[in-house]
Amino acid sequence: MALFGEREKKYFPLRSIASVLQLFRVQLEKNDEPNLSLLSIVVGAIENSLTCNRSLQVTTAAVAATTGAAVADTTTATKKKKTVSSAADAASIPSLPASTVEALLHKFQAQIKGSVDLTQFKTSGYATRELVKRVSDVIWGSLTRSCYKDRAHLQSLYSYLTGNKLDCFGVAFAVVAACQVLGFKDVHLTLSEDHAWVVFGKNGDETAEVTWHGKGNEDKRGQPITFGVAEKSWLYLNGHPVKCDRYMEVAALVSGMNPSINATTDIIELSSLQQHLLWMLYDMGYLSRYPMALGNLGDLEEISPTVGRPNCTVLFREAIAATRKYYNNHHVYPYTYLGGYFYRNQKYKEALEAWANAADVIRTYNYNREDEEIYKEFLEIANELIPHLMKVTSNTKNAVGPSPLELQLLLHDPECFAHLLRFYDGICEWEEGSSTPVLHIGWARPLVNTISKFEAGVRSKVEIRVDGAKGDGEGEANGNAVVEGSKVAVVEDVKENGKENGTTRETNNNIPENKVGKKGIADVGDCLKVVADVRVATNGSENVRERIGKRQRNRDRGGHKHSHRHRRTPDFIKSLETQINPNEAPHPNIAALAAACAENILNPEYLLGSGEPFSSRSSSSSSPSSLVDVKLDCCDFLSSQSNGTPFPGLTMDSMLKAESPAELVQVQGVTTGQLPSKPKAAVVVPIPPVASEIGRAHV
Repeated sequence: MALFGEREKKYFPLRSIASVLQLFRVQLEKNDEPNLSLLSIVVGAIENSLTCNRSLQVTTAAVAATTGAAVADTTTATKKKKTVSSAADAASIPSLPASTVEALLHKFQAQIKGSVDLTQFKTSGYATRELVKRVSDVIWGSLTRSCYKDRAHLQSLYSYLTGNKLDCFGVAFAVVAACQVLGFKDVHLTLSEDHAWVVFGKNGDETAEVTWHGKGNEDKRGQPITFGVAEKSWLYLNGHPVKCDRYMEVAALVSGMNPSINATTDIIELSSLQQHLLWMLYDMGYLSRYPMALGNLGDLEEISPTVGRPNCTVLFREAIAATRKYYNNHHVYPYTYLGGYFYRNQKYKEALEAWANAADVIRTYNYNREDEEIYKEFLEIANELIPHLMKVTSNTKNAVGPSPLELQLLLHDPECFAHLLRFYDGICEWEEGSSTPVLHIGWARPLVNTISKFEAGVRSKVEIRVDGAKGDGEGEANGNAVVEGSKVAVVEDVKENGKENGTTRETNNNIPENKVGKKGIADVGDCLKVVADVRVATNGSENVRERIGKRQRNRDRGGHKHSHRHRRTPDFIKSLETQINPNEAPHPNIAALAAACAENILNPEYLLGSGEPFSSRSSSSSSPSSLVDVKLDCCDFLSSQSNGTPFPGLTMDSMLKAESPAELVQVQGVTTGQLPSKPKAAVVVPIPPVASEIGRAHV
């Protein structure tokens, strides 16, 4: 591999975006593989000069001298595919001379070759684990300190060679570039959504940690990633990362560019350069297997659309298609990219669906503390974005964008409620089998507030049933929305010439159907079925309430042969029904407890695992039980003492062994010496209906 030849030098000094594009195009189109060190130094130098050193100025004369030649050289290329506009070609950047780049390249080459003695490693033309670890140790040992967390502009070799600073991605990229300098073409970069490592070997199937993550994992360098994959951690994508070749490594370098000066300000020139470089790689086909890069390009297009290019939503959906086709739908960020776009553009129903699809992906993992980035992503969605969405749809007086009617219909749309349940179900299943809990009270409060925004009539149109309790197909026949795990199918009744034809539109996240639950039972996500009674409108003038009311009137007149209240009962429930003898008199103790249930309230401590079933208080209205042969009020043997014990002197076992309430009174009298007095009246606080509809014990 030539270090820095005349073919590359002729484009220097780099003074415009067009000249940088020419250099990258030459590197990508030449017969030999692109020089990662050269391109990383160039990108890093431009990014550093624009974001970290704002004192550099570019003279107008210098820009004018290079712009004409640069644009002329790219005329032939742009005839085939339009990569940049003429205005972008003329955009200026701080001048970067060839001498600076060449000096840094020689420095990096001398450092790597002088620190790694290849005679000590039996390579046979392919890298070994010992060699990869040695290279990573050289890079790691030359840094000013071990870890740089949440620091911008530290991902390039320019930062390494001028300041001895690199972030997590920068260390991994530097190791790959160093192995290229040493002549090993089998060492390649591998990327998850928040981590990087390398693959190597004759078949490229060996893995090695070369960098740190989070608070620093320097002790893992050189080790394979098999343990992280076995833990089903999102950090390693369950063995479905992006394995790069040399051209995708260039795409990773470009995608990692950071045009921000601070949290609120970006550099236009650097954003434009990144956008045009990504389009060049897109046209060459090097982004087709790279969902994160497609998402970054979509974000850039949303901010500054390029004339004649696909809309940003097309790019977001291409990223989703790539993760489904190449990575078994194990990437989360493509869905959050799309959901964020819909949210920013006030397409709230589509945003809820995208977030629910993201939760369907995260349910395939186990959570641990290294997954903090995706945890913060979902926490922001659940506790900030969704509550704000509900606040906007509830208060439509000052609504901007969608009409108030459209916003109000969201809270009356069972599909939206179904997406919300699917989102939280995915979060709950993410926690199942995990060593670290996910949910806490901070999740529960926004959840209850959000669910309460939907009226009871809307919530009642969503049915959750377990796999095996199959319906009679009425939901599909009636044009209902059916949500099963990660699959949403909406059957539309389309009227043509007085006839109804069923058409189906489907969104599927391709979760494997034979997925086994994390606790050895059937997976909750694959078993979940939510049936939302909603008709998809083919006439825009007919609102949701009118359609639902019309359907209900048809049912009341007998228009449907079946009702959702008469769905087939599961076989195991039917088997229990056959064991009940209607002619058999109930056990006296059961009758007494039934009467007590009518007179008392449940003891909260019993629900939490301690104490007895009923509290010492009862309602003011009491009536003697007619189901027992002993003429005693059932409350006479309940305690009125304030010690919180429902049956003083009795245990639950002794109570159940008693053959009649009279024996309970006798035992109680022996223990306490007297019959307890009647309890005082108690105030019963009703449980809100929302709590019963959450359906999960996690929150």
